[in-house]
Amino acid sequence: MLYSYTTPIIGGLLIGLSSVALLYFLGRMAGISGIVWGAISAQPDNAWRWLFLVGLVVGPLLYHQLTATPYPAASPLEWWHALVGGLLVGFGVKLGSGCTSGHGVCGIGNLSPRSLVATLTFMATGIATVYVIRHLLEGL
Repeated sequence: MLYSYTTPIIGGLLIGLSSVALLYFLGRMAGISGIVWGAISAQPDNAWRWLFLVGLVVGPLLYHQLTATPYPAASPLEWWHALVGGLLVGFGVKLGSGCTSGHGVCGIGNLSPRSLVATLTFMATGIATVYVIRHLLEGL
């Protein structure tokens, strides 16, 4: 198995390089929610959006196949938990005017104060949620 402590570093570098390439070659930010919305709402420049989204799915599949790394185990949660979680994420994306990839990767890279505040909010909320679930609601 190829996985080591350097694998996440390489993944992070590839995410950053991809974001810079998308900005340099197409003048677009790599915010996934905006890319998805543009793809499904039939924007005139859809081809690159669909290729980007296909790459998000095919890239990890290729990684697992080429490195013989096992796939993560399926979640034991019921399907409706994923549905509710997805709706909450969608609400957060709308409320925050973007997603973690747009604000955290691209916005901070562009030194956007709004993106810095949004990313700090995402992180603080995530940390608080994990704390509450693991320490205050241990039975979940």
